[in-house]
Amino acid sequence: MAATLWLTGDDAADRLLTEDPFALLVGMLLDQQVAMETAFAGPAKIADRMGGWDVRAIADADPDAFAALCATPPAVHRYPGSMAGRIQAVARAVVDEHDGDVTRLWTEGAPDAREVLRRLKALPGFGDQKARIFLALLGKQRGVTPAGWREVAGDYGAPGAHRSIADVTDAESLMTVRETKRALKAAAKAPKG
Repeated sequence: MAATLWLTGDDAADRLLTEDPFALLVGMLLDQQVAMETAFAGPAKIADRMGGWDVRAIADADPDAFAALCATPPAVHRYPGSMAGRIQAVARAVVDEHDGDVTRLWTEGAPDAREVLRRLKALPGFGDQKARIFLALLGKQRGVTPAGWREVAGDYGAPGAHRSIADVTDAESLMTVRETKRALKAAAKAPKG
């Protein structure tokens, strides 16, 4: 088993992310327009409110009740209603297409990294960038290393890149990733020429 993750700084939230690959996937889904550690703490909030973490229970929950659960302060995300729908959609996909076992995305048929990326991108709410970051997170921190994973993950797969949640292992690396992201945004906004 790979080492315990440190993505939120909260022991219970990080333990859930370490022990349950679907929780890790949902954390990645939530990682937009909120701080990384807030996004990855979302699954623990849901688990606390539902009395456990279960992909089928999430997929089958009443959508209005699940949205209300996600909106209960502290909310799971700054956009709890839309994110509740996305969480349920990805849970439904995992249940219907992978028999509730999210690890089948990267294990079934011994896929190479391109196939894993294709499967991730087929999930609701996972575009190219999010899928590449998750592939890098699996490779760097969970020991999931399908053939070609670093290349397919692109810049996120590079050793010591400090570009995403894939490189967060403690409070110091979280700050380094934040600084890298700020620098990349500033460079993108700088006038060309």
